[in-house]
Amino acid sequence: MTNLLCVIDRLKRPRLLIQAARAGAAEYCRAPHLRRLLGPGEPPRTDAALRRLIEIESDLNDQRVSGYAGYSIVRHVDVLIAMLAEARMARHCHPPAAPDAQAPAPVAVAALTPAE
Repeated sequence: MTNLLCVIDRLKRPRLLIQAARAGAAEYCRAPHLRRLLGPGEPPRTDAALRRLIEIESDLNDQRVSGYAGYSIVRHVDVLIAMLAEARMARHCHPPAAPDAQAPAPVAVAALTPAE
């Protein structure tokens, strides 16, 4: 789980995408949102959902960067909303262990850093 959260923390996306995702994350409703993004059925566990969302978002970002005509900014924001909300739940359910002398410094809580 920590590796998935680190991947999310290191993402660099345009400021407007991040602002839209943060605004939408307040209204996140897990079951319908994940059904819309991942398909029908019971929503997966948080770690499995995050893994899948990271893959989808990476594909969408590749489309955005390449200028693909079929790129959907609405879908991209929708996936980013789910990623932020799922990461927030993961951090809440799995708080970082107490740091010891060998462990690296904790990763910042703010996910998705705006690209400059």
